[in-house]
Amino acid sequence: MSEQWLHIVGIGEDGMAGLLPATRAVVEAAEVIIGGDRHHVLAENLDAERLAWPHPFDALISTIEGLRGRRVVVLATGDPLWFSVGARIGRAIDPAQIVYHPQLSAFQLAAARMGWSLADVETLTVHGRPVEQMIAFIQPDARLLILTTGAETPGQIAAFLAARGFGQSRMSVLAAMGGKDEARFDGLAQDWAHEVPAFNTLAVECIAAPDAALLPRVPGLADELFQSDGTMTKQEVRAATLAKLMPMRGALLWDIGCGCGSVAIEWMRAARYARAIGIEPRADRRAFAAANALALGAPKLELIDGMVPDALQGLAAPDAIFIGGGLSRETFDAAWAALRPLGRLVANAVTLESEAELIALHKAHGGDLVKLSVHRAEPVGRLTGWRPLMPVTQWSLVKR
Repeated sequence: MSEQWLHIVGIGEDGMAGLLPATRAVVEAAEVIIGGDRHHVLAENLDAERLAWPHPFDALISTIEGLRGRRVVVLATGDPLWFSVGARIGRAIDPAQIVYHPQLSAFQLAAARMGWSLADVETLTVHGRPVEQMIAFIQPDARLLILTTGAETPGQIAAFLAARGFGQSRMSVLAAMGGKDEARFDGLAQDWAHEVPAFNTLAVECIAAPDAALLPRVPGLADELFQSDGTMTKQEVRAATLAKLMPMRGALLWDIGCGCGSVAIEWMRAARYARAIGIEPRADRRAFAAANALALGAPKLELIDGMVPDALQGLAAPDAIFIGGGLSRETFDAAWAALRPLGRLVANAVTLESEAELIALHKAHGGDLVKLSVHRAEPVGRLTGWRPLMPVTQWSLVKR
């Protein structure tokens, strides 16, 4: 059995007094204590050697490993395993060597202050991450609890809400919860002007105006929400494509010939922590994709300039692959070889030449081959008629 030599302790604004007696004894007996400035202030008057978070922060694991054999405590805020440093350490060091000491999390405290059931809210973090990633969660009547990066974050989120027709949303900034300096700031997104402490948690109750933009996380966003040159996977076909790709939590998509990024962005919006790499040789289309990713809440979309199949070399193995451009037998072979077991591959074709390639691949590998035909009602003079979009041949299969 591994020796448990590393203790990761959650601490609140009430400092050492708020710790359980057994946890307090662990901190008092530590030879080395690692944490941020505020953590060290909360655990004053101890004899242990003090270490600050290393710079760069990625050096944290090597710093901790170098202390093996000593009594080491890492101080974290609240629950060390909920959007906190404890999870990161546990991915790099055998969890059997770690003892976690949780404290009430900021989410639990904020939910109690707001009178909200945690089961009925979205818990998010933009701490040290692109704040735009919360945009995907702006939905009518949604309640959000958000760990922020600093004093400016609530104002940034208020602007996102107002720009999307959610200006009446109620916002509350909760600071220093559980401590003597606890404070609360309330207001509406459309006129948010509070100056708040840098260390805070934001609660948002989303309220939509009649003309608010509806951006569901279910795939099939309206085409006009994407900047493009007109070449894109259209709304109805995109929804069918994503259904076959099956977005899942934390899964990675390769979007080959991603264009304006519509499929990759909807993939990332559809499942928590879903990742996507878009391969697109045209700079103008990569620019569209980058702008769309920021506007629609997928700022972590990775874009690569390159031609397939060469651009696929060295990429992390994907859980799903969409081929929307650059289809060839060589591209398929390279993509299929890289796809993880149970991975999904979807290829769409609109030209006769690409369709012939899909038919040949279907004959060789099986899977599902369908023809998607969409007609949209549009004015014909003073009347209305059906205007067809280009039919799309879609081939999909799962790697067994």
